Amino acid sequence: MNRELCICAEPQGCILKNGELIFYYVGYFSQNIIHAIGDAVRARLESTDTPGGVRRRLFSIFVEMAQNIVHYSSEQLPGGRDPGAEIRAGSVCICREDDHYHIICRNPVTTEWAERLRCALEDLRQMSRDEIRQAYRQQMREGEPDTLSKGAGLGLLTIARDSRDPIDFRLEQGSEGDLLFTLKATL
Repeated sequence: MNRELCICAEPQGCILKNGELIFYYVGYFSQNIIHAIGDAVRARLESTDTPGGVRRRLFSIFVEMAQNIVHYSSEQLPGGRDPGAEIRAGSVCICREDDHYHIICRNPVTTEWAERLRCALEDLRQMSRDEIRQAYRQQMREGEPDTLSKGAGLGLLTIARDSRDPIDFRLEQGSEGDLLFTLKATL
């Protein structure tokens, strides 16, 4: 697995850079791993003084980011017994800084997928909260995602809807040829 997937060089760096570290994972993601990590994230959030509404939104964003890693990370673990069970590399970090929370994920993506992400995210960053909610409702009604989407086409809309600030992203060249995609949501 690629060390470039680490959001911070070491968890202590995340604490210094981002405040209180709530959860940090670098490794392979699958549907089963998301479920297990989800249990740990839920338990960790419940053990803090995080308000219920914020916990729900953080968990929702975590699930969407983890699903995006499973569906779109360009670093895939070869083999496996079930050909439909994708296992892909990425990282996720949840931390609190003062009165707000950050959830950050990183995974490698192909150049083609990076351009699609850039366009979608730049559009989302320009939308108002009402426009995001309207786009979310419209996508729910239409139910027809982009042909290249592996989900219902709601992931980035969900993250934008549940975030306090516009979602932030970065695409940078990785050493293995693909781009490293970093997505950050703030609540």
